[in-house]
Amino acid sequence: MKALTNSVLLACITIFIIFSPAQLFAQDEVADTAYIFEIIVENPVTSVKDQHRSGTCWAFGAVSFLEAEVLRITEKETDLSEMFIVRNTYADKALKYVRLHGRSNFGAGGQAHDVTNVIAEYGIVPETVYAGLEIGEEKHNHGEMDAVLKAFLDAVIKKRGGKLSPKWFEAYSAILDVYLGHVPASFEYEGVDVSPLGYASALEIDPENYIELTSYSIYPYYESVNLEIPDNWSDDLYYNLPVDELMEVIDNALENGYTVCWDGDVSDRGFSHRNGIAILPEKKVESLSGTERERWEELTETEKGKELYVFEKPGDEKEVDQEMRQEHFDNYTSTDDHLMHLTGIVEDQNGTMYYITKNSWDDDSNDKGGYLYMSESYLRLNTLAIMIHKDALPKKLAEKLGL
Repeated sequence: MKALTNSVLLACITIFIIFSPAQLFAQDEVADTAYIFEIIVENPVTSVKDQHRSGTCWAFGAVSFLEAEVLRITEKETDLSEMFIVRNTYADKALKYVRLHGRSNFGAGGQAHDVTNVIAEYGIVPETVYAGLEIGEEKHNHGEMDAVLKAFLDAVIKKRGGKLSPKWFEAYSAILDVYLGHVPASFEYEGVDVSPLGYASALEIDPENYIELTSYSIYPYYESVNLEIPDNWSDDLYYNLPVDELMEVIDNALENGYTVCWDGDVSDRGFSHRNGIAILPEKKVESLSGTERERWEELTETEKGKELYVFEKPGDEKEVDQEMRQEHFDNYTSTDDHLMHLTGIVEDQNGTMYYITKNSWDDDSNDKGGYLYMSESYLRLNTLAIMIHKDALPKKLAEKLGL
């Protein structure tokens, strides 16, 4: 019996020696390479939608933000029509384009305030009332429509008849109706006929409660400024803050139950929706050992890039200041690319903060269900503007802005 016990003990020791180091190594390898995220804040939002082949991220991002606001204020989950917003915005944009003889921006892009401006003027409707899918497609495909609308307006401003026809806008509206559908004057909601404005009121969406903020040193701080980007075609105003305070606003909002509509650059190499991450990596050369530093310095820029932009494990991030933000804005490396919806905060195992970001590229577009995590450094550099409920401002900052 004793011999048998010793044999069993020896077998156990042998198995431990054979397998445990490998298992421990595998565990260490995972710990050293894979992201591990802890959710710090996660606010309730509606489902991820798909803008598909349309340049209407601004509508999807801001509508998602307002759906979260309705959820926060009324506890009602809604699915609002992005194309109702697009249809009315394209009409207003055309009027300005023609009024200025083609010297304003006319394209698919827009800003968060385009959504609140439409709601203030025309209201809003549910997705079931106005889906904007009139050309036999299951998803939005605006390539042809966008080209036709622009070509039509360019023909109008050439005034081939010697002057503009009084029917040009009616004809333009007919094109929108063909591609997106007629705008309903009223519809049934909870057994009662309501107008789009009445529906917006029932949802307690007050456009006056929403403000936009930016952060660039070319503008005076703590004042309203006209952010000079092409998609601000309506010349709306943004409060300008130092970047530290802009980030404080974002954090304060998310930590107090609000969400944030985000406008920024996604052309940066560190943005990878497919991998569900956006980073601003940097190698801290001063922390490397002599041989590691020597190896790093001998790498080509291409080789350095391959080592830096690894979307599978956390690493060091750049420190972003106001000067760097301004430089990237001035030289067009940080541009007005995309609107998305910030809904919460996570932290990786190194203590780096990331912002939970709801995209509008469908829920099967990556392994995070259509979401991604954007690092704090990425946001500091690439945020052009945000929209928030004004009550989400820290109290002292609200006083400073006169709000």
